[in-house]
Amino acid sequence: MSTDYEASVFINCPFDSQFEPLFEAILFTIYKCGLKPRCALEHDDAGETRIDKINSIIADCKYGIHDISRTELDTHNSLPRFNMPLELGLFLGCKNFSTGRSSEKITIIFDSVPYRYMQFISDISGQDIKTHNNNPQILIQNLRSSFNTNLGGGLPGATAIYNDYTAYQLLKPTIKNNLNLHDDDDLTYSDHVQIIQQWMRLIS
Repeated sequence: MSTDYEASVFINCPFDSQFEPLFEAILFTIYKCGLKPRCALEHDDAGETRIDKINSIIADCKYGIHDISRTELDTHNSLPRFNMPLELGLFLGCKNFSTGRSSEKITIIFDSVPYRYMQFISDISGQDIKTHNNNPQILIQNLRSSFNTNLGGGLPGATAIYNDYTAYQLLKPTIKNNLNLHDDDDLTYSDHVQIIQQWMRLIS
């Protein structure tokens, strides 16, 4: 990659335990494709509003991965979460109302089931909405395909990336132990990144 911008990928997805396998698959695939993940959880600064942080990261990223599959009502207040559609809108707005490099941003949108998005966010009709069926292997296959197309080819195959992801999952408990991270710890974004980076160093 010629610049950090061209290699940077904004991740817009749920960050809870239910989505964690898919989130890890996204992170892992980004690294295996030689790119750099970015998200709002990468640093904690009480002096910066979350929306300002998100806008700043979006501006720094050529790629954006947006998962809009979380439509269920929250168990605590019986309301849906709108953060993911909002951040997708910010990314699309940056792309469509900018000049220069931001006008060439690449948008990758995932839902869990084909065409389900038509029932709750039909304004994105006509775009290539990908599905993952809540399955990391399918997500890796579709995400790798998008990156390979936009990077002009040359990436490892989806099967190779998924096999590495499976190997990573087997070694992950040992890596966590070496990093003094335990099963009852609430792993942060930085922890997930560190574990994947450690695995990649071990196999290199």
